[in-house]
Amino acid sequence: MFIQTERTPNPATLKFLPGRTVSAADTVDFPDAESAERSPLASALFSLGDVTGVFFGADFIAVTKAEGSADWSELKPQILGIIMQHFTSGAPLLHEGAEEAALADADDPADEDIIVQIRELLESRIRPAVARDGGDIIYQGFRNGVVYLRMQGACSGCPSSTATLKNGIESLLKHYVPEVTEVRAV
Repeated sequence: MFIQTERTPNPATLKFLPGRTVSAADTVDFPDAESAERSPLASALFSLGDVTGVFFGADFIAVTKAEGSADWSELKPQILGIIMQHFTSGAPLLHEGAEEAALADADDPADEDIIVQIRELLESRIRPAVARDGGDIIYQGFRNGVVYLRMQGACSGCPSSTATLKNGIESLLKHYVPEVTEVRAV
């Protein structure tokens, strides 16, 4: 098994590409070791001690290391070993019954047409671009002209995430959906 790696805009996050599907259904974010208990692979990565975040995309794993921890040259071989062992063992990505509960949107039904447009733009233009950088952006709601998004993977804590959110995503949404006045991260 050959696993490629790619840098992300976040210097604390490295993207691992195992050359196969990682998370077929949806992205899965593990912002801490406690949340990783539902995944054998995420738990194993957190057990290294220097890992502070794990994110599963469709075909990649983004791993975030602690600030001031071991250099990537030391940590990367350990991560590669854990990923390789996981995929060759045939272990599941998530423990049975551990699928993430769907978020309940508290959107106003009167905004349904606007929300459909926002979600379509997120799915077709924004999420694919963000996934190339090892992250994801999840729609959380639309209220009073403000779109609320949750940043995951390499996007969470990335030095350029605020610029991406304001200059990229907000500009795009405002252009195509005039009812959008602002975009905020939650």
